[in-house]
This record gives sequence, structure tokens and C-alpha cells, in this order.
Amino acid sequence: MATMLVTISGPPGSGKSTVASTLADHLGYEHTSGGDIFRGLADERGLTLEEFNELAEEDPQIDKELDKQLRETARERDDVVLESRLAGWMAGEYADIKIWLDAPLGTRCRRIAEREGKTPAAARKETEKREASENARYAEYYDIDFDDLTIYDLSVNTARWGPEEVTDIVLYAVDAYVPSQDEGPTPIDDVRYEF
Repeated sequence: MATMLVTISGPPGSGKSTVASTLADHLGYEHTSGGDIFRGLADERGLTLEEFNELAEEDPQIDKELDKQLRETARERDDVVLESRLAGWMAGEYADIKIWLDAPLGTRCRRIAEREGKTPAAARKETEKREASENARYAEYYDIDFDDLTIYDLSVNTARWGPEEVTDIVLYAVDAYVPSQDEGPTPIDDVRYEF
């Protein structure tokens, strides 16, 4: 199988990391997670994710540095599963397959609460605030509309199936991809890649 770049995108709690990790193992690729990079930067500064997100609201360079790294990885590599909320957008014309994972807000917040050991109400409050902040920032920085799913090759509601079944759906799509019979990577119009 020829190497390719696959992106896994979606909002917090959608199952991106689980699917991306399994897919990377299946393909023998590296798994690069924007969320891990962002969390690492927050840890380096001794801040919670929520505090670091608030700092990012004031300092555009935090987001832009992470996004620049995602874009450079996409441009330079074709044996990676790139996972982040913006992975599909940042990879743009370099990605062979772009996948969007989502689930209803309540489902995602329950998952986040379980993962992070907090109440569902606290997870929901933080998630709603984070998503509103990120949506506004990415619209301002890059002219990205998160409601536009037309850039993705596959969109899966992860509340409909368990993690293994969602991963099976994604694996089937990736394994069935034949680059020589496809239009290939496609650019995304009207995005400003300004870092």
C-alpha cells in the first residue's frame, strides 16, 4: 500500500484520539495529535487546559504555532495520521483522506467527564466555552467555518456505534482508498494559512 496522509478531526469528546491511534497502528504510521501538543504546552506553563485556552484567546501566536506545526507536518509527511480539531483544514491539499468524527454535545461531555474525572455539568460548561472560543478564533485567523463539513471525505456520528465499530468504519474507508483511482488530495478554498 502506498503511504498517505490521513486526518482525523472533530470536536472535543468525539473519539478522535481513540480512532487515530488505532488507525495509525493499523497502517504502521506515526500518530500526531494536536491536542497532545496543546496539552503539553499547557503543562509546560503549569496551566490547566481551560487556563491555557483562555491565554490563547489573548495570544494568537499560541494557536498559530500549533497550527503551523500541523501544516508543516502535512506538507512534509505522507505516513502519518494527523489528529486535531483543525487537522483537515490545516492539512488542506496535502491530505489524502480527511475524516470528521462527531457526536451530540451531551454524549461528548459525558465522555470528557469520565476521561478527566469531573462532573458532566462541569465538562459541558468548559466544552461549550472552549468550542465557542475556538470557533471564533479560527474564523478570525483563517476564515474557517466549522459548520462546513464539505472538506471531509467521511463523517461519522460516533454516538451511533462503539469505538471498535467506528474504527472499523474508518479502517474500511482508508483500506478501500486507491490513490490512482481517485481525484487525489484537494485544496480547500478561501482559507488563509497565515501564521
